[in-house]
Amino acid sequence: MPRITEARRAARRAEIVAAARRCFSRDGFHQTSMPAIAKEAGVSVGAPYRYFASKEEIILELAGDAFHAIFEPVVRLVDSAEVPAVADLVSASINRVRGDTHLDAAGQPVPVDELLRCAVQAWSELLVHDVLRQRAVEGFEDVRQRMAEVLRRGQAAGTVPIDLDPERGARVVMALLHGFVLQRVAFGLHDAEGFIQDARAVLADAGVLGTVEPRVVSSE
Repeated sequence: MPRITEARRAARRAEIVAAARRCFSRDGFHQTSMPAIAKEAGVSVGAPYRYFASKEEIILELAGDAFHAIFEPVVRLVDSAEVPAVADLVSASINRVRGDTHLDAAGQPVPVDELLRCAVQAWSELLVHDVLRQRAVEGFEDVRQRMAEVLRRGQAAGTVPIDLDPERGARVVMALLHGFVLQRVAFGLHDAEGFIQDARAVLADAGVLGTVEPRVVSSE
């Protein structure tokens, strides 16, 4: 019997992940079984276990994919030489998940609604799933610290108000991003451009936009 190639193995694994994402998005984590995932993927009942020890492992992977999709543009900004204003951090992330599809790490299109529905479900699992919670806390703190650092950089450059506490400001920005995702999934908020404009207006009214003119930060 010929050995499966690494490329084919990776492709089959991706198919199973995509099938799980569709099932979780449609039916929920707890209503979806491994046999249901296998059926959705068009593989044998035992096939998913060749790639994942349990359904929880797939949930962890999808939660990580969703977190990456939301915050990767922010991390790029933080790691760049740019000094964005506070609202630019919000814009960069929301622009990434405003459309119908998102390209994953392998360059494959992923339906944004499926990804975000899995993200919201994963948040509820943080209350009962210690491993997921620990990974989420580590990821959250890493992004928050990076974001706080870019806010400090902005203060030095004059794009962020000097009286804004960077640590707390980073939490506020992340709350806006989480809020947008929740409202899109739970309440059908798809007007990303309107949300960004209103977020800029609110931040400007609060005096935290900085001294530069508002600009669009690309998420590409």
